[in-house]
Amino acid sequence: MPQVPKLNAAKRFTGEAARLYSPRGLLLYFLALALIPAVVIGLIKGHAMAVLINAGAFACYCLAAVLLRKGLRAEDPTPRARLTSPAKWPLKLCSALLVAATTGLLAVFGARQEPLMAALYAGGALLGMYLSYGFDRRTANPITAAHGYSSAEIKQILAAALAIIRDIEQANRNIVHTELNRRIAKICEIADGVISELEADPRGIRRARKFLNVYLENVLQVIQGYAKTHRQAGSRALEGNFTQALDAIEAAFQEQQQKLLEEDVFDLDVKIEVLTQQLKREGIL
Repeated sequence: MPQVPKLNAAKRFTGEAARLYSPRGLLLYFLALALIPAVVIGLIKGHAMAVLINAGAFACYCLAAVLLRKGLRAEDPTPRARLTSPAKWPLKLCSALLVAATTGLLAVFGARQEPLMAALYAGGALLGMYLSYGFDRRTANPITAAHGYSSAEIKQILAAALAIIRDIEQANRNIVHTELNRRIAKICEIADGVISELEADPRGIRRARKFLNVYLENVLQVIQGYAKTHRQAGSRALEGNFTQALDAIEAAFQEQQQKLLEEDVFDLDVKIEVLTQQLKREGIL
């Protein structure tokens, strides 16, 4: 009797994926879709001007939806969003102004409304955008300098650490095992917590720099190594070793998360070094 494969390939729709595919802002696309019948009717009747007006409004509403969704994604409250360079333009405000202008022009040239009434339509559209989505928030607190590091250098260090975490998350997506995925996601969550603490109070950046550079890089190598070999090897022993490695990494990170910014990190040095040597002997690294 053929063996039934394990149902462990499902991935949770959370974190970065949930943020990227959020439904917020999709309403503008439906507003644009309402103009398609007008374009079709204009084509049937041979009214070229009506086709151009409605097609142009359709394109403007779609562009406004793209700008709005980019602006909403830029407001992600996680450290990786705060540490990336902010957008040069207030995207949500640009989207709202584009919707207002398109609505007003559509009222004048499409519905033959008086300019005053068109202005009221445009103002109502702008108010609706503000009440629904607000305008861009640009009041993030800057990172302060500490221990000889400028704010720009600290931001660069933290952003580089976040890039390693993104690589860990990418390697995690290449591992088809729900429980291991959960453990790795937990490790990334702890690392994000350390970065959040350093962002709020960067006075421990000197002691934490080794954690951000060396330790995270070692964890990345461990997870990438397993992601490359687990499909080929298919060994339960390899999976068991990797599970133990994740347990050790998670325990070390949790134990040192608070101490990392306050006390000596020698204990963590020893644990990570021992763990690295163990994983190399077992063929995971």
